[in-house]
Amino acid sequence: MIYPKSIATLIEHFQKFPSIGPKSAQRMAFYMLRMPVSEVEKFARAMIEAKQNTKTCEICFNISSESPCEICTSATRDRTTICVVAETKDLIAVEKTNEYKGLYHVLQGLISPMDGIGADDIRIKELLNRLTDDKVQEIILALPPSVEGEATSLYLTKLIKPFGIKISRIAFGLPVGADLEYADEITLAKAIEGRHEI
Repeated sequence: MIYPKSIATLIEHFQKFPSIGPKSAQRMAFYMLRMPVSEVEKFARAMIEAKQNTKTCEICFNISSESPCEICTSATRDRTTICVVAETKDLIAVEKTNEYKGLYHVLQGLISPMDGIGADDIRIKELLNRLTDDKVQEIILALPPSVEGEATSLYLTKLIKPFGIKISRIAFGLPVGADLEYADEITLAKAIEGRHEI
């Protein structure tokens, strides 16, 4: 079926979201058409406000309303430890455990040659710059147990070892191939608790 141009454009935009195929995009578009105009306007405003009011922290690259973020500026955080995560959603998952009280570094991705993502495409250089601070004593790698997570962990370990900083990795209490954001708090807390030095 050929849709009117405005609906076809809307479907195309929904398809740009991760894991949204043509059928899901079509369902979302038609659901939105049934919504009252006031609700659609609220939805559009919420998207624009989120985009305009969200910043990337200049220190850890977490998504925040201010830069530096609340975690980097907190006086109560342990500044001797940096937990390295792939994405902000992973940082949130670790925070929910209430087990970790140090700082973070969000790589904003993982090394993935198949997807054309190399070491220079993620925030590795910025992490290494943070290690020149004498306060940092441990790096915790909280990257997913996937091929990309393993490749990134091995690469980071090779670069961090010369700094003489302890490197640990969260324990594999998580199923291989799982994302941190979907793990329950207890499993993730146990994984952090049982981390080991590399």
